[in-house]
Amino acid sequence: MNGIFVAGHNGMVGAAICRQLEQQGAAIITAGKGDLDLRDPVAVGGFIGETRPGSIIVAAAKVGGIHANNTYPAEFIYDNLMIEANLIHGAYKAGCERLLFLGSSCIYPKLAEQPMKEEALLTDVLEPTNEPYAIAKITGIKLCESYNRQYGTDFRSLMPTNLYGLGDNFHAEDSHVIPALMRRVHEAKLAGEEEVVIWGTGSAMREFLHVDDLAQASTHILGLPKSEIDAATSPMCSHINVGTGVDVTIRELAETLVRVIGFDGKLVFDKTKPDGTPRKLLDVSKINSLGWRAEILLEEGLASTYEWFLDHQESLRT
Repeated sequence: MNGIFVAGHNGMVGAAICRQLEQQGAAIITAGKGDLDLRDPVAVGGFIGETRPGSIIVAAAKVGGIHANNTYPAEFIYDNLMIEANLIHGAYKAGCERLLFLGSSCIYPKLAEQPMKEEALLTDVLEPTNEPYAIAKITGIKLCESYNRQYGTDFRSLMPTNLYGLGDNFHAEDSHVIPALMRRVHEAKLAGEEEVVIWGTGSAMREFLHVDDLAQASTHILGLPKSEIDAATSPMCSHINVGTGVDVTIRELAETLVRVIGFDGKLVFDKTKPDGTPRKLLDVSKINSLGWRAEILLEEGLASTYEWFLDHQESLRT
């Protein structure tokens, strides 16, 4: 067995993990969409059987914002279920030493107690707008737990908070809050507009993690001895939250973006539009106890992301 297979290496998360692994001198195995359809169990099983990776990182997923989740719920649940099931089962069949499954903080109930502990999973109903995606990610966690319990595998799960950074999706309709706001403020600056309108009151609170911090967390958790992971988790609650442990209001986020971008206009909050969930903050005490903490401050991370956006905006005009 050799190397680490990073599934989804062309995505924002997968690319960041590959950069981190390259810095560590690791042997990386990848396969593009044109070479391997991760939804095809025969193809995935054959690829893993041939390459025999020592570890697999499941960074591949179909992702998107509220609009995309509402428009394509069947694809969001089917594609994600098939990708994770094929990779996890393939890892077991090939005898991979370790697997790291990456999920999302949307696995937790809509009204979970804040900050959200790992034990809050499956204690109440999910946010309806992204329920299919969340159910797929919960299934990934339970697949890892089930294979560990039945076959003694070493499959681990990380649940990151809202991510942003280099390689983010800046699509006009399908992007998440940071790239959507960044693009809107940038275009308002170029057009010489006097204001930018933002949905809601600006009081909703969100936690944001730079993708490079997630990459460091991923390689850190993947490299720990199984005994340390087992001591921090349990067979029925094996996933680990990844975040900063700090949240900001949407108003504070927008004001920081205005400073980073250099927009001279004002922010206008349309209070007739919904705020969404009042607060979403992860409890990160478990991963902190395992020796990892986020390092990239929000303004620093937004500045580097904006630089990347400026360098790539010609290819982001959709």
